[in-house]
Amino acid sequence: MNGTKPYTLKIVKGPKASGYSDAGASHVKRALKAFVANSRSAVEDIDMNNMTMRQRGRMLYMASPVAAGAINTQRTKVVGPGLYMRPAIDRQILGLTDEEAERWTARTKAEFSLWAENKYACDVQGMNNLYALQQLALKSMLMSGDTFAVLHHEEPTQLLPYGLRVQLIEADRVSTPSKAGAFGLQTLTEGETKDGNKIHDGVEVNDVGRVVAYHICSHYPAAGILTGKESVEWTPVPAVGAETGLPNVLHVMTPERPEQYRGVTYLAPVIETLLQLRRYTESELVAAIIQSYLTAWITTQTDPTEIPFNEVGDGDVDGAENEKSVEVRSGVSDSENEYEMGPGQVTHLQPGENITFGNPNIPTAGFDAFVRAICRVAGAGLELPYDVLMKEYNSSYSAAKGALEDAWTMLRMVRKWFIDDFCQPLYEVWLAEAVARGRIQAPGFFTDPLLRRAWSGAVWDGPAQIHLDPLKESKANEVAVSHGWKTNAQVTRENYGGDWRENVKQIQAENDFAGPGE
Repeated sequence: MNGTKPYTLKIVKGPKASGYSDAGASHVKRALKAFVANSRSAVEDIDMNNMTMRQRGRMLYMASPVAAGAINTQRTKVVGPGLYMRPAIDRQILGLTDEEAERWTARTKAEFSLWAENKYACDVQGMNNLYALQQLALKSMLMSGDTFAVLHHEEPTQLLPYGLRVQLIEADRVSTPSKAGAFGLQTLTEGETKDGNKIHDGVEVNDVGRVVAYHICSHYPAAGILTGKESVEWTPVPAVGAETGLPNVLHVMTPERPEQYRGVTYLAPVIETLLQLRRYTESELVAAIIQSYLTAWITTQTDPTEIPFNEVGDGDVDGAENEKSVEVRSGVSDSENEYEMGPGQVTHLQPGENITFGNPNIPTAGFDAFVRAICRVAGAGLELPYDVLMKEYNSSYSAAKGALEDAWTMLRMVRKWFIDDFCQPLYEVWLAEAVARGRIQAPGFFTDPLLRRAWSGAVWDGPAQIHLDPLKESKANEVAVSHGWKTNAQVTRENYGGDWRENVKQIQAENDFAGPGE
């Protein structure tokens, strides 16, 4: 051993888990072992489940007050009575003076109103003007995930000088053609055209993924099954006109993933939460009604059809043949197998029958707190603070103001998406027709894309944010304008939904009419 170094045994252990493998990606931790998440492409995750989610989203809107409130809140605050177009042309690019630009703007607004405010001028069905169509398109998109506006062109008349017409198509009718007819609408989402283009749930894309057409079914899914007409047809509508370059179909949706071609219902993240909340509140409501009723049950040992003097009994109708049931209603049943409960009601039981109820504590302790907690969770998923979702502003001014500001951050974003998908493209198609027919003069519109864009600029004014303390907020806006942080036009548009220039002109006209003050 002298002069020699001791032998050292080095044990090499396996690599330890690090990074996400020891965190959210761990397959070893107890909490994550059963968390199996298999995400696939947007087409597989969304399109193959969209039929179910659309139906559930619409059903929740019809049956859940919270779901209906969330969708109607967006409809009311994003669109409200309508998003009104105000031309915002680029005067410098077009080389116009202020007076020339104002004259052109006034003329264009008048011509657009001639088309937009007449339901027979802008709607294929002749039922809604443009502003009602905006509400319907947004509401349908929120419920179903997306909606489609097919643009038609009819021959103009003396009273209807424009031929542009809008036809809103519900999401379900845009579907992949199937040889199985109406039955195929329920299952088939993927397809392929003869020239090799892929069809994703009715949306046809080319080899680079660009949308080239939409396949529209001749009627609503399953309508043929219900009416006995199983034969259905699909019409492929090109996304853009080959000669004009203008859109033939406007697809209104808010994507959540790349390579996504169909939208998802706004209620998708909270479908289960809202469904269970509806069931819970309904059961609590029924239990409370039962407890509020004073119903007497009489077991008869003689003729069950004999009614003792001074007693009131209700008949019964349409019950099951082999089972007894108790309904929380009064005076609608004729079945001997169905008993009813009602206020101050006396009901006869058959010989040997007896009624036994539990003794629940109604209303359940903590019901209100529990519903509030669930609504807060649902509101987080819907990006609507509890105060806005439930229209309950009982907290402090600062808290209520913060909730409104938070909601309006999201609502402004939705409005921008909706304008980009529906309002602005529709205006540009209308403007192209107006210029082509000579009703509006726009030199260079059809020859220079830059000039066309300069002529097509527009601002869409809609409902403004509500004011909890108008005086305090007006003073804050006054400070912002005085320091150059905002402009008068910006404050007017954001807070009151109007046009500052037009307001100033109107005020001047009113002052001139009123004359000098005393």
